[in-house]
Amino acid sequence: MRTRRRFSAEFKAKVALEAIQGHQTVAELATKHELHPTQIAAWKREAIEKLAKVFDEKGSAREQNRDAELTKLHAKIGQLVVERDFLAKAFDC
Repeated sequence: MRTRRRFSAEFKAKVALEAIQGHQTVAELATKHELHPTQIAAWKREAIEKLAKVFDEKGSAREQNRDAELTKLHAKIGQLVVERDFLAKAFDC
């Protein structure tokens, strides 16, 4: 009896990319990697479906970084305003 094999994300991505490129048929890839053709087709379909999300996540991460930087800058502005007001009162006396 054969135990269930687990594949890393890198391996799945490699096989899916080979299937997308189309240099070899799914049957040839199945033989080469000792997989069932249905499994390769499923990985290929999943890779194609999730491909657009890769670019959305980059935009989302960039926006989150921008929001964090904006919050940090607002805090710094607030601190500088308090310091300015404190010094202005000290020199008025």
